[in-house]
Amino acid sequence: MGQAKSQFSEDELQDYEDLTFFSKKEILFAHQKFKKLAPEKVGHNKNAKLSMHKILEYPELRVNPFGDRICKVFSSSNDGDCTFEDFLDMMSVFSEAAPKSVKAEHAFRIFDFDGDDMLGLSDLKQVIERLIGDQNRLPESDMKFLIQNILSEADLDDDGALSFPEFEHIIDKSSDFTNSLRIRL
Repeated sequence: MGQAKSQFSEDELQDYEDLTFFSKKEILFAHQKFKKLAPEKVGHNKNAKLSMHKILEYPELRVNPFGDRICKVFSSSNDGDCTFEDFLDMMSVFSEAAPKSVKAEHAFRIFDFDGDDMLGLSDLKQVIERLIGDQNRLPESDMKFLIQNILSEADLDDDGALSFPEFEHIIDKSSDFTNSLRIRL
């Protein structure tokens, strides 16, 4: 019995290896996982694009309160639909091998709902609401108190929002940040 032929040339695999935190073997495994989401669509088409709905069937994304945001941040078309390369980038950033700084950059983009390169009051409110879930809604006064505490601790320039350097400063203090931003293949 021979080994199944890869859809990727050796040069393509090398490029993926150079651009991610994965080995060639892990890249092929990631492609198997991508293909498993929609075998009829991916099949032998390595350029297939899967809808965000399909990508969100991936077990770790299905239960993640930021699954849709993760898809949108990594989608090259910015609509949440992902090609294999988008999926590979996503898996690579959330892998154990990715450095904390890369994870922080992407987490910031995921939490920046309005895309203004700042985590403002609205962004922080949405992050908190997603983290606590629909069953545990906070009264508005508690939400304001929590956001004010976050800003008083982290908003170093007192502009009412968190810039990426301020966010990164918080992340540097968090010993479990990299463990919380992990998706397994």
